[in-house]
Amino acid sequence: MKFWETITGSDLSREWKAFEARAEALPDEHRAAWGQIVSHLLPHGDFTGRNLMPILDGALGLLEETAADGQSVHEVLGDDVPGFCTALAGGEGARTYRDRWREQLNRNVARKLSRLGG
Repeated sequence: MKFWETITGSDLSREWKAFEARAEALPDEHRAAWGQIVSHLLPHGDFTGRNLMPILDGALGLLEETAADGQSVHEVLGDDVPGFCTALAGGEGARTYRDRWREQLNRNVARKLSRLGG
């Protein structure tokens, strides 16, 4: 990965377009599942979402393989797509970007308050 691509995020844009092209080739049921997976995984991303790219690639690969084998989404993911995504992201209690930002804000406020009180 080149420095400029990392800074501008153009590598992520290119990867995302490739994901979307692959998803368009899926049957309707699998494409709908892809949309659910993306929406449930995005809150677990870091600021850029770079940490999710390998996870999304694996999830899309799973959908592609199951579609090629003729399996339904229900057979592979079950009824609990959010639970499947939570497991992919690191299990129950996995931190989201909101959690990280909240912790940072709390640290900053505590630091400012300690300066005022001291």
